[in-house]
Amino acid sequence: MTVPRGAAVVVDGGRVLVIRRFVRFDEVAACAWCRPEAPACPGHHYAVLPGGHVEAGESAAETAVRELAEETSLTARVDRLLHTGLHRDREASYFVMAGVAGTPVLGGEEVGENSPDNSFTLAWATPDEFTAINLFPADLHAVLTVLLNG
Repeated sequence: MTVPRGAAVVVDGGRVLVIRRFVRFDEVAACAWCRPEAPACPGHHYAVLPGGHVEAGESAAETAVRELAEETSLTARVDRLLHTGLHRDREASYFVMAGVAGTPVLGGEEVGENSPDNSFTLAWATPDEFTAINLFPADLHAVLTVLLNG
């Protein structure tokens, strides 16, 4: 059974906070994007909303708040559930945050794992940038566009 994911939607005007990623695997078999017959993993650029695995005894909303603090140093509370869907093969819940305080600074495990082949960068993105930054999962594009333009 896969562990659900909780994610935070932090809005600043017409922008949303994302974690831009680049990942390259030594073994093609470890890469979710590469075909098995590929000679090597070329590396992949994409972006996700701050979030992570729901821990034992934790709700998806609590996960979104905790992961936001760990990954970005921001504190906030959940305003409302925006969307549920799949993040790869697991259920994901996306929560609009309210009362956001602090300055976004990369934190948590992402700092220790940050390397040329596994990079994490905080960024603000507008709806017209979602495709270019490969915001994942793609079903968030329309939902976030409505939120940001509404």
